[in-house]
Amino acid sequence: MARRKSSTEEDTSAPSFEEALGKLESIVEAMENESLPLEDLVTHYEQGFGLLTHCESILQAARSRIELITLRNQPEIGLDAPVKSMDAAHDSASDPDLDDSDDDDNDIRLF
Repeated sequence: MARRKSSTEEDTSAPSFEEALGKLESIVEAMENESLPLEDLVTHYEQGFGLLTHCESILQAARSRIELITLRNQPEIGLDAPVKSMDAAHDSASDPDLDDSDDDDNDIRLF
């Protein structure tokens, strides 16, 4: 019977975020500090671009996971609260019984 590969064995071809970032940093350092022939610079650039794309995809997946966790853990009351408070503010402003005539003394008058 064939043995099934674990997730760590399957991911050996794709570097982790930290590994890819380390490789990318070493490529950038080599391009900045070494006198490389044009062909080597282009090869380094190509490798770096691939690593950058890989890092960005890992970061985007992490952002998506964090957003999902955040949305999943938000209480439902918190989502409805702004709508209810705006309705309450609108109702109190249009209610004539809540008219505060004491504020007339605090009004600024020009004449």
